[in-house]
Amino acid sequence: MSIYVTSDLHGMDIKLLKQLLNKVNFSECDWLYILGDVVDRQNDGGIEILKWLLEQSNAQLILGNHEAMLLSCEFIFNEITDDSINNYTSQRHELLLNYIRNGGDVTLNTLRELLHSSPDTVTALFEYLHEAPLYETVNIGDKDFLLVHSGLDNFSKDKLITDYTADELLWAWPEITDEYYDDIITVFGHTPTMSYDHLNKGKILKTKTWIDVDVGVPYGNSPALLRLDDLKEFYL
Repeated sequence: MSIYVTSDLHGMDIKLLKQLLNKVNFSECDWLYILGDVVDRQNDGGIEILKWLLEQSNAQLILGNHEAMLLSCEFIFNEITDDSINNYTSQRHELLLNYIRNGGDVTLNTLRELLHSSPDTVTALFEYLHEAPLYETVNIGDKDFLLVHSGLDNFSKDKLITDYTADELLWAWPEITDEYYDDIITVFGHTPTMSYDHLNKGKILKTKTWIDVDVGVPYGNSPALLRLDDLKEFYL
C-alpha cells in the first residue's frame, strides 16, 4: 500500500489525473489525498473529478479555499421563492461576486447544467464537500504527516491543530523561511511553488519541515503526485 498526495487541480481534465495515477500503478490497495482546490478556473470547473471522488473508496478530498467559497454560494441553487429572494442579501451578493472573480464561474455553469440533468448528483456533491475534512494526519513507518490545504497561519508549536480556525488552514501563505513542527512533515498546496522561485515552476517544493505540492496546474504545468512512503515525486 502506498499513499499519494496532490493538490490544486483547478478544473483539470480528469483524463490527466487518471493518466498520472496509471503512471504509478495506483490500485485499490493505495490511497490518494487531494489537498483541496479541485474546483474552478478551467474546463468544467473540476466537477468530473468531484463526481469521480464520490465513487472512490480509497481517495479523499481535503477541503480547499475554493471549495469553501463554492459552499458559501450554495444558496444560488436553492429553489426560487419569496423567502430565497428576501434572503439574497448584499453579503451573499458579495460572496458570489468574489467567488466568480476567483474563477468560480466555470464551476457554477457546470453545476447549473447538471442541476437540470441530475439534481441528485448536485445534492450529493454538496453533501460530499460539506463532509470534507480540513486536515488529515497520516503515519507511515517512522514518519508523521499533517495534510492540509494551505499550511498553518499564525503557527505556534504549542498550538493544537484543533485550535486552528478554518481560515487559518484554508488561506495561509507560508514564507519560504517559515518552519512548522520538528517531528511532523506538513504537506500542503494553495501557494504555487513557482511563487517562491521561478526555478520551482512546475515542481514540488520541499523544505526542512514542510512540502508544497501545488505545482501550478492552472498555469499550464503538468500535475504531480508525491508518494509519502518515500517522498518520491511523479510528474505527468
